Amino acid sequence: MINAATIEGFKRFRSNRFELRNLSVLAGRNGSGKTSLIQAFLLAREAFRSTTDTISLNGPFGLQLGTFDDVANGEASEGFSVTLRDGDSWFGAKFSQPDKSAQQFYVHSQKFGVPSDNFAREGRAFQYLGAERIGPRLTSTIMALPHHSLNVGATGENAAQMIDSLGANPIPLARQFHPNKNVALLKDQTEAWLSAITRPIQIDTETFPYTPIVTLKYRTDLDWLSPTNMGFGVTYALPIVVAALSADQDGLLIVENPEAHLAPAGQTQIGIFLTKIAASGVQVIVETHSDHVINGIRRAIGEMQCLKSSDAIIHFLDGSDHIEVLEFTATGGISHWPKGFFDQFQIDVAALTRIRRKGAP
Repeated sequence: MINAATIEGFKRFRSNRFELRNLSVLAGRNGSGKTSLIQAFLLAREAFRSTTDTISLNGPFGLQLGTFDDVANGEASEGFSVTLRDGDSWFGAKFSQPDKSAQQFYVHSQKFGVPSDNFAREGRAFQYLGAERIGPRLTSTIMALPHHSLNVGATGENAAQMIDSLGANPIPLARQFHPNKNVALLKDQTEAWLSAITRPIQIDTETFPYTPIVTLKYRTDLDWLSPTNMGFGVTYALPIVVAALSADQDGLLIVENPEAHLAPAGQTQIGIFLTKIAASGVQVIVETHSDHVINGIRRAIGEMQCLKSSDAIIHFLDGSDHIEVLEFTATGGISHWPKGFFDQFQIDVAALTRIRRKGAP
């Protein structure tokens, strides 16, 4: 497991260290650096995955970072670095500008140390789902990859293929919706969790012979429906569930905005789900703007006792150089509530209360 990350000279981070645990939550204002931290992870992953020292800033994992000047901190003109700790071992990459006389859309990387397994292995040891995932589609293109190398993709584009190819694979007991002694399979558990997060639902896939095309359809209490008639909530949640259930043991799952297009109850459920996945042996990093997701995590820790409170952490970024570290308590509480940390509900209620006290109708 990656225990810590140090980001130097990348975007708004001059030199910042982040402690990481089984479940690490990134929260804070828009533009405060949450996505930048994730992008630093992705560049480090790409450096270790690449067979050359040239790393594109545009393309891998759907990144569109521009040029070196766009990502280098103004006080770090010589380059930037990402250093990660796995136990007592440190590894990472240093990135430098290839040619200072011209704008370049790539950087040179210099790797150091021995990477943890979830950075070194392909397939489902490292999975990232961005905030902008694929919307409802009638068909998906099949990736020409062996099953062990397949993952959901940065936009969830491979979710249908994974259900079709790996749907009969058993799921670890700790990740099951209702753990029991019977064998539970990926497709069945995807349906169970997706039903809890969105609405009662069944899934079916079909491939067309001699074509790289797979279709996905859903069954509700009405009838079988195409994805385009189900809407965005189910489509956006599906790859999160598939990625988490199929992740390698001791793997790393990074998810941005898991709450997108979900009703409040679904946002709470996906917080519970990701906490249970973190407790099952998959390291989870989640970036969220939802107090419902946070409350789902709190309930999973305090009410359901899925995860020890000491195995989860929150990094609250408010746009300043200071990054607040918040801890969970055994009863699902949070150590402290800095200004701006999911306090808008209280602010709005207080404003409405003041209006009523003034005698307004």
